Amino acid sequence: MNKISTKIIYNPDTTETLGERRTFGGDPDGMLNFTKPKYEWATKLWDMMEANTWFPKEVQMTADAKDYKNLTTDEKRMYDLVLSQLIFMDSLQTNNIMDNMNPYITAPEINAVLSRQAYEEANHSKSYAVMVESISENTDLIYDMWKKDETLREKNKYIADTFAALGEDPTDENIVLAMFANQILEGIYFYAGFAAMYALSKSGKMLGSSQMIRFIQRDEITHLVLFQNMIKSTKKERPELFTKELEQKVRNLIRGAVHIETKWGIYVTNNKILGLSDEIITKYIQYLADKRLTAVGYEAEYGVPHPIKWVDDYASFNDQKVNFFEGNVVNYSKGSLSFDDF
Repeated sequence: MNKISTKIIYNPDTTETLGERRTFGGDPDGMLNFTKPKYEWATKLWDMMEANTWFPKEVQMTADAKDYKNLTTDEKRMYDLVLSQLIFMDSLQTNNIMDNMNPYITAPEINAVLSRQAYEEANHSKSYAVMVESISENTDLIYDMWKKDETLREKNKYIADTFAALGEDPTDENIVLAMFANQILEGIYFYAGFAAMYALSKSGKMLGSSQMIRFIQRDEITHLVLFQNMIKSTKKERPELFTKELEQKVRNLIRGAVHIETKWGIYVTNNKILGLSDEIITKYIQYLADKRLTAVGYEAEYGVPHPIKWVDDYASFNDQKVNFFEGNVVNYSKGSLSFDDF
């Protein structure tokens, strides 16, 4: 495979035309011109992300502080472990997007959207800080859990090693695989953690946490759309990269992710959380994996139906929203673009 280099920031002598622009491997001049994008999906996505702007302290967490004290031992353990997992992944992703992915992307409008994503990942870390500070008397216990819990540490190492491959060996194939790895992170690892939080809200507990997660998940959907379109655009530009061998590597990534996330989901719930049995967790993660594959044109790997459709209801912004200052259910809408635009 061809080695790739990071883009040149100041490059006024380039002869690259708009039509010659590439997701990676191009020769950009360094100018970000929103009036002349090649990838119009990127500017539409920027508008959607901008319209969805929100701030963690808008979410009322007072009731959660009381709820947390009344959680069962198993519910409290799951909440803490999932929160520690989410903190790690958003911290990793903030740096991964800016330091590991964006330097190789040579389309300015995609660079901009990736920069916006990195901001949102950092904003999610701020969100988790609000959650931790609301429920914990010792915040370090949760922040250090990812280092001390062996199962969580094993899971996080698998994720980190996947992204490290690009930095260690920057080839055109590895950057495509990194795009798929981002799909796995955003669309499997995060979603399984979100489902655990929604399970508590389904029982009438930790409603503020659920609302915070709902906003975070809405951001993650745009991140999924971003990398789906990066993969599709690359496939049009470099169809020779999308071989049977590449598909097999992608499927191996998916299978490994499903294995480790299933193990993690069963570990954190311990078969003691209402609505999340070991069987349901296994099928849900397989279902998510299939969604990630079919979104970019690959056939499903597992062929399982959605086992917990109520999760989608909790994640939805279509019906009920929370008035953050009064805690009442109201219509709360930010953004007007539809994903049909993509």
